[in-house]
Amino acid sequence: MRLLLDSHVLLWWSGLQSGRLPPAITRAIGEAEQLFVSVVTIWELEIKRNTGKISFSPDVWARVEALGVSWLPVGRDDAVAAGRLPLLHRDPFDRMLIAQAMQRGLTLATADRTLSDYGVAILAV
Repeated sequence: MRLLLDSHVLLWWSGLQSGRLPPAITRAIGEAEQLFVSVVTIWELEIKRNTGKISFSPDVWARVEALGVSWLPVGRDDAVAAGRLPLLHRDPFDRMLIAQAMQRGLTLATADRTLSDYGVAILAV
């Protein structure tokens, strides 16, 4: 399975924020063929860090990369696909993750079960 990690799953799995992933999710992440983190997630978490909602060290992204994730850039086709999604969910970060997962055939690891309304493959936390 090729997984795209939503921000909260990334935070909990990497230990950047307290939270507990179910053992089955932790196992699925460990057994994944490939792990992806979207650059959109970096943007979202840096906004949260900048507003004081979360805290992490400046070297966090190098540490996350050392865990074996691949960075997923945002391309033109991603932007078009995200913009064309029905307005079932209004969070632009989540909409981009949905589009990226759909465009690349990835499974989205998330605690937000409403994202499955888009028909994207979900690994529910």
